[in-house]
Amino acid sequence: MQPIQPSAPNQAIKPPGGRIDVQVMTQTGPGTLAGRYMRRFWQPALLSEELVSGRAMPVRIMGEDLTIYRGEDGVAYAVASRCAHRGTQLSVGFVEGNRIRCLYHGWQYDGSGQCVERPAERDPHACGNIRIRSYPVVEYLGLVLVYLGEGNAPAPLSFPEFAAEGVREASFYERGCNYFQNVENGVDEVHIAFTHRQSLFQVLNYSVPEMGAQETKYGLVQLAKRSDGKVNQAHFMMPNMLTFTYPASNDPAVTGWALYLSWRVPIDDTRHKTFIVEHFNVKADDVEGFRARRQARRESIAALQPRAQVSAAILAGKAHLMDYVDRPDYLHLGDDVTQRAQGIVQDRSAERLGRSDVAIVMLRRLWARDLATIESGGEPTAWEYPTSVPRPTGA
Repeated sequence: MQPIQPSAPNQAIKPPGGRIDVQVMTQTGPGTLAGRYMRRFWQPALLSEELVSGRAMPVRIMGEDLTIYRGEDGVAYAVASRCAHRGTQLSVGFVEGNRIRCLYHGWQYDGSGQCVERPAERDPHACGNIRIRSYPVVEYLGLVLVYLGEGNAPAPLSFPEFAAEGVREASFYERGCNYFQNVENGVDEVHIAFTHRQSLFQVLNYSVPEMGAQETKYGLVQLAKRSDGKVNQAHFMMPNMLTFTYPASNDPAVTGWALYLSWRVPIDDTRHKTFIVEHFNVKADDVEGFRARRQARRESIAALQPRAQVSAAILAGKAHLMDYVDRPDYLHLGDDVTQRAQGIVQDRSAERLGRSDVAIVMLRRLWARDLATIESGGEPTAWEYPTSVPRPTGA
């Protein structure tokens, strides 16, 4: 399982001493190098179910504020966060047909960002070149995705495995630390044996895995070999997607392992959201029962003390993770604690990596290679996302 080493990045993001400057990758605001890179890809902004027809939502992605609304035609539109007139937040306004009207003085914009009416002016429809920025939007797998980059948006994503017969769910969670800590966590299967020793993943914990990684056309595949020779795989799709299979639950309606696909999306440099799409193979005669049990689980979690508050108590030494082993979201709580325990934005300058971190090192090199190319004025890797990937169950 020796990794395939990509070419070294430019010195621009590799300071003296030869270490990759991961700090560059943690900063994604407008104009930053990593921000310019991330904006070349579709990024989830909302769950489709959050965007009600005739209503607007404020959204912050990578330090950039947007207004996303659903028109009467059912289509989602994304425009700038503020009115061009006096700078009022547009999401508090009115969605009328397929347009949005500012709450303050009634200026109205269409989905392309063009101002189409200024009610208090002598000629209300003489709006000339008054325009706010608009963004391409697609909806897929229960997610509203936006394109924040320049030029034409890339082709829409296609993952047929997640559209197959069965039950698909889309969800998200917010975490109070930099997104890149969660990106790296996704290719760090060693942590499962410790952070998730009591969880759905405990079927993998009969040994600590030997880690490997290989570069692919879409990013990399993490290889986790256990003592019996079985190899579990997780597929990282550049720049911030992760897909794998996992033992979904002990629900009697579920057969086999579930499919998982996620995006780690910065809100800003100190917070991020993870958008998740899961696909479950469910017995046809128990689909409604399965959905009801999943909904009951979500409601039980919502009734508990918020995960962020529990994490804060654990980090402050007022509690321990093992005190919460009976929480339905114990798995996510473990990740929340460990990633926030690294610091809001991890200082990697003093870290001591080992052989088990081979996938993390490769991930950083892939990122560094593309960032260096962009910085020098070139085009980064044209990553090719597969319609399916190998899915060994590992254990």
